[in-house]
Amino acid sequence: MQGTFIWYELMTSDPAAAAAFYAAVIGWETKEFAHMTAQGTPYTVFNVPGYEMGSAGAMKITPDMERNGVTPEWCGYVGVDDVDAKAAEFIADGGAVHVPPTDIPHVGRFAVVADPHGAYLNLFKPAMVDGPAGPPPGTPGTLGWAELMADNGEEAFGFYSKLFGWQKDMAVDMGALGTYQTFTKPGVGPGGIGGMMTRMPDMPRAFWGYYTNVEAIDAAVERVKAAGGEVLNGPMEVPGGSWIVQAIDPQGAPFALVAPKR
Repeated sequence: MQGTFIWYELMTSDPAAAAAFYAAVIGWETKEFAHMTAQGTPYTVFNVPGYEMGSAGAMKITPDMERNGVTPEWCGYVGVDDVDAKAAEFIADGGAVHVPPTDIPHVGRFAVVADPHGAYLNLFKPAMVDGPAGPPPGTPGTLGWAELMADNGEEAFGFYSKLFGWQKDMAVDMGALGTYQTFTKPGVGPGGIGGMMTRMPDMPRAFWGYYTNVEAIDAAVERVKAAGGEVLNGPMEVPGGSWIVQAIDPQGAPFALVAPKR
């Protein structure tokens, strides 16, 4: 669906080590593809066991990327009908295009864009509309929540609502931290797409983050620690009763987990 996150990708310094870490923490199975990127570099797909449709992928940061300041990080792909037109809209509305619209043979067309505050994500139009069925939303191992820490939450919502048709959902009063605004769009099922708010002063820049579903948060925290990761925040209960943690993997990429129980 246009305007929803349809893929997630880990940019990492060590794909093999990252794959072993996330397999231990989340339970993903991994599959290697010789060439599945615009750069022609090897690509690792993370699968929920029992499903052919991958949940996410990982690729090694190339020397060119490193020279351009790319560090280990997760990034999301938003589905669009026309990558070129949507990239042009980002520029027209004050955003930027970091990687121009580019074809990945047999996979699709993508562009790397950023909003006016500098938070970046990817636009994507898959080459194939139909494929193998993926696991139901909320299944452990699926990514199900996108979160934007913006320079200004209200400005950011105005920008994205115009480009992707996002609509405000529940607003959560975070006290001195401000308002956490969840968002959705027509046709999206229960739970919505994600949330956004003005970032805290100690956060160095605006950024998107992504939450992966796990069965229970405390057990997942122990797996993170045992596999060499570091928990930065949590466990914490959020409105609706879910539990979350924010963490960093051994290669330095921030990630987050969400579970229906402690």
